[in-house]
Amino acid sequence: MTVQFRSLEVGQEIGSATIPITRQDLVKYAGASGDFNPIHWNQAFAMSVGLPGVIAHGMFTMGAAVQLVSDWTGDPGAVVDYQTRFTKLVIVEDTTAEPAAAGAVVEVRGVIGAINSEEKTARVDLTVMYGGQKVLVKAQAVVKLP
Repeated sequence: MTVQFRSLEVGQEIGSATIPITRQDLVKYAGASGDFNPIHWNQAFAMSVGLPGVIAHGMFTMGAAVQLVSDWTGDPGAVVDYQTRFTKLVIVEDTTAEPAAAGAVVEVRGVIGAINSEEKTARVDLTVMYGGQKVLVKAQAVVKLP
């Protein structure tokens, strides 16, 4: 069922999600995006350039986080704007010994931050956390709803 605009209130929670990330996810994303920078899949290279290990693509993290909003609306096309700032790295540990294990876990929570009655849009403010710290700030998706 698609969310109806008239049912929304500022401060209303839209839900939360736990996003497990593996290095395999990063390799798949690299193939889809064309971003094959080795900091996203090669531990030795990532460390040689001063990183603490392999890191998730910023756009991967951003896209994974907004999935909460598109799932909530029931219509990915309802998301008409999405912006954020990247603040922290998501370090994805090697889990080849335990392939089912996540190398990193990102937590996402969404709340209605503003409503525009004229446009029938709502701003969803996302809190995106990894390791107890915000990795995206001012993560805001605007949705247009029926």
